[in-house]
Amino acid sequence: MKITILTIFPEMFESVLNSSILGRAREQGLIEVECVDIRPFSTLKHKNTDDYPFGGGAGMVMLAQPIMDAMVAVTGEGFSGKRIFMGPRGTTLTTAKARELAQEEHLVLLCGHYEGVDQRALDACIDEEISIGDYILTGGELAAMVLTDCVSRFIPGVLGSGESAEEESFSDGLLEYPQYTRPREFRGMEVPEILLSGDHAKIRAWRRQESLRATKRFRPDLLEKAQLTDKEKKLLEDM
Repeated sequence: MKITILTIFPEMFESVLNSSILGRAREQGLIEVECVDIRPFSTLKHKNTDDYPFGGGAGMVMLAQPIMDAMVAVTGEGFSGKRIFMGPRGTTLTTAKARELAQEEHLVLLCGHYEGVDQRALDACIDEEISIGDYILTGGELAAMVLTDCVSRFIPGVLGSGESAEEESFSDGLLEYPQYTRPREFRGMEVPEILLSGDHAKIRAWRRQESLRATKRFRPDLLEKAQLTDKEKKLLEDM
């Protein structure tokens, strides 16, 4: 998969894209990520990418021309993928959406800034708008980092284990079960005995139960959409 990020602050991405799991995935050629500076595409003398909004109001609005020309440059002819604007009006990023986007050949992420983007640019060259939550950021760069990281986890080989992305929080609509590592006892606190039993069936059952317990405690709203058996529903009632 290839991810192209259109931004006026490409330097913001260097540390994130070159570190940890994303950095290794890029080195191994599992995912290609490039940041493209929108500023050079501006036809204005001083390479401006924003101007005052028509109708008045506070702040500045990103110009349509540099964005549209940058988009044409990175997509070219026969583009096969999806062009996404990271904005607050979009559908909320979820595990299901990330898994869906991971099937695309090429994602182009547009990072807005200032008070917004000229609507004509969005109408002409954006396929979908995605939000990472109901709050406002100073720009779309952080949102693009979140989406890139989230989507990359569903690219085969990126996590090293095919099960990792499917066993974590939200993968099945529930929060993840508690995790433990060595030592077995630490400052009077012990690892649950079931995890040391070697009985994988019992361990799976325990993890499912604890996943339900954590979801009920921290995110009960998720239970409304989760696919639960009658036994699991009864278990929740008894908790």
